[in-house]
Amino acid sequence: MPLLTESFWLWQFLGRLHPMLVHFPVGLLCVALLLEIVGLLRKSTELRAGITALVWIGTGSAIAAAVLGLLLVNQDSYAGATVTTHQWLGLTTMTLAILTATALTTRQISLYRGLLTLTIVGVSATGHYGAMVTHGDDYLSSVLPSGKQPVALSTTKFAFASTGQPLDEKQVSQLNLEVRSILAHNCYSCHGANKAKGGLRLDTQAFVLKGGEDGPVLVAGFPEKSDLIRRVKLPAGHDDAMPTKGKRLTDSEIALLEFWIKQGAPWPVGPEKSLYRVAALEPRTPALPAAPADLNNPIDRFVNVYFQQHKIAWKAPVDDRTYIRRVYLDVIGLLPSPEEVDRFSTDNQPDKRKRMVQELLNRNADYAQHWLTFWNDALRNDYSGTGYITGGRFDITNWLYTSLKANKPYNQFVRELISPTKQSAGFIKGIQWRGTINASQRTEMQAAQNVSQVLLGLNLKCASCHDSFISDWKLTDAYAFANVFSDTTLEINRCDKPTGKMAGRKIIFEQLGTINGQAPTAERLRQLADFMVQPKNGRLYRTVVNRVWAQTMGRGLVEPVDVMDNEPWSQDLLDWLATDFVANHYNIRALISTILTSRTYQLPSVALKDADLLTSPNFVFQGMVRRRLTAEQFADAVSAVFSPVYPDSAVVAKVFPKQIKREIPFARAVFVKNDPFLTALGRPNRETVSTSRSSQANLLQALELTNGTQFNTALNRAAKQWLTTYPTATELVKRLYLKSLGREPNFKESAVAQQIIGASPGIEGVQDLIWAISLHPEFQLIY
Repeated sequence: MPLLTESFWLWQFLGRLHPMLVHFPVGLLCVALLLEIVGLLRKSTELRAGITALVWIGTGSAIAAAVLGLLLVNQDSYAGATVTTHQWLGLTTMTLAILTATALTTRQISLYRGLLTLTIVGVSATGHYGAMVTHGDDYLSSVLPSGKQPVALSTTKFAFASTGQPLDEKQVSQLNLEVRSILAHNCYSCHGANKAKGGLRLDTQAFVLKGGEDGPVLVAGFPEKSDLIRRVKLPAGHDDAMPTKGKRLTDSEIALLEFWIKQGAPWPVGPEKSLYRVAALEPRTPALPAAPADLNNPIDRFVNVYFQQHKIAWKAPVDDRTYIRRVYLDVIGLLPSPEEVDRFSTDNQPDKRKRMVQELLNRNADYAQHWLTFWNDALRNDYSGTGYITGGRFDITNWLYTSLKANKPYNQFVRELISPTKQSAGFIKGIQWRGTINASQRTEMQAAQNVSQVLLGLNLKCASCHDSFISDWKLTDAYAFANVFSDTTLEINRCDKPTGKMAGRKIIFEQLGTINGQAPTAERLRQLADFMVQPKNGRLYRTVVNRVWAQTMGRGLVEPVDVMDNEPWSQDLLDWLATDFVANHYNIRALISTILTSRTYQLPSVALKDADLLTSPNFVFQGMVRRRLTAEQFADAVSAVFSPVYPDSAVVAKVFPKQIKREIPFARAVFVKNDPFLTALGRPNRETVSTSRSSQANLLQALELTNGTQFNTALNRAAKQWLTTYPTATELVKRLYLKSLGREPNFKESAVAQQIIGASPGIEGVQDLIWAISLHPEFQLIY
């Protein structure tokens, strides 16, 4: 399910109190056990009052630590088996502490002492895994003689490290990107363009090789003779240790620097010697490759070349039931009815899949209602939240909905976002925060960041605070672009400190045109819009094509989708789709049709065990990536199949006109203001741009789907309705499976289902069965 993006600051702040608070139950409960042992040895009860206080305070702090831990894991980027183990051990320890305090209060002393001992074991195990989360899995074992193993470079990123062969240009660039990132994050504050402590700079090849006042810090080919390596290996506190402040470099980072120096400290070739890949701006139309006759969709012809290069055989397309469900969810966000599945499955015409796609794309209202979710996320449009009450933020809902319903050409869509009408102005106006904010979040800078990210796949957030550590974009570039949206010229602030300098006004890619810096704001925005939507701006159209591909295929041609300078797994396919999109008059529905009717889209889905593989540079495409329903898709599926999650049309946000409310059979989740149910399932708060959602499940979702009021109320209402319609167990089970999964239950499923509801079905049993089906992988996943 989707990932929670940046959330309300208070939840993030409270979550980050977790590491501080966890020390209370650790200390207090351990002291309580120690005093209990002392009391036993003395055969005295004089310490009982103090022990009781320690146990109860320790239990209270364990509960608070667990709650803050849940906030932390769902607000920040924590994931993996170690985190999960730490999380469940923490919850178990909290439960044990509660039971211990209860046993002590009820004077079940023997039970209390046993539980207290178990609690201390739990506290110790939880603390150990917590240390592994913050300090690494080898936190304890690494200091043991048997634990000191040579550090190897990541086999995912640097498979070439073990070959012993000279590095090619691409490998040099990849290695240098990592090296420069290490230096930027750890060394530039003292040895960068703004400060050169000891005369040493580490931000360019010339300065690195020159060294500082004490001479060279690097001997190419010999890491063991390089002072840079000696210094980063010194213990913290040593006079010569680097970095002098903050975190020390990890063993793997040091190993990477050593490998780089051993290779001769190579630097990328080229006139600007940039360490970062910069994608071409101009469009490109590759020739369609030859392919077998059954691969007549252009997408398939490019993928066929890719498959041949990677020795991948084409698999048979998915069956009709899988395909219709996949297409329904991708085009209109709803499940097909049993009747629609049956009609499609019995249709023997060879073009039935193409006709199905077109029929769904022609359902204007349903299409708009589904894709509104995608664009709400990307354009950070919502119906309530920060700024709406104070008039510091404006929604673009009606403009966006009508644009999608009318299939407005994308060039016009972008033009109206950048040079806006009154209805579409909310996107570049941003959020006017109450009180003091940092300079990188003023509305003009938000506009520059959001336009760059959403429309160009370019991250300017680093460069709006300081020169970027992850690209060649400079602070002056970000301010010059922000000034295009500003009524006044903004003073450059570096890390929130005024510099007294100004940056002028210019578009982020100057090749597209020159902005008249003296023109009024409205005229500058019109110029910017004209420049941005030119057919020669291949980046704009590659970015939207990549986003649509990622939305329907589960993974972009380029990943992450906001970093369009990364290398696509098929440059030819990306370029062809972008130029074809322009040739088809910027028609997003036509683009979707091309994708959904390709044999590539019809391949069996691929499950990835590790979510990190999605963004790995070694990703190999084999078919659509299996993914969970979004929060809105899941809510709508439950509403359509079982009973409306939001039965009252009054919950539809007031920003929608009455005619929209008349167009929907039930309150579709996209129209509802965010609530705990949708938040748990991954709808972001939309105070920032969110261009992708994670498909990974988490504990918050599990708790909401188990105990959430909104969901369970809907299931209880569904049970009553289904019992009224289908009072017999056999027919009820059959119809539930047909409506939810598009098929009848098999023998085993039918037997288990009838066992759950009993011979005489009751509300509780039917609710349990509906709950079980709604959590079934076939219901939750897009196969």
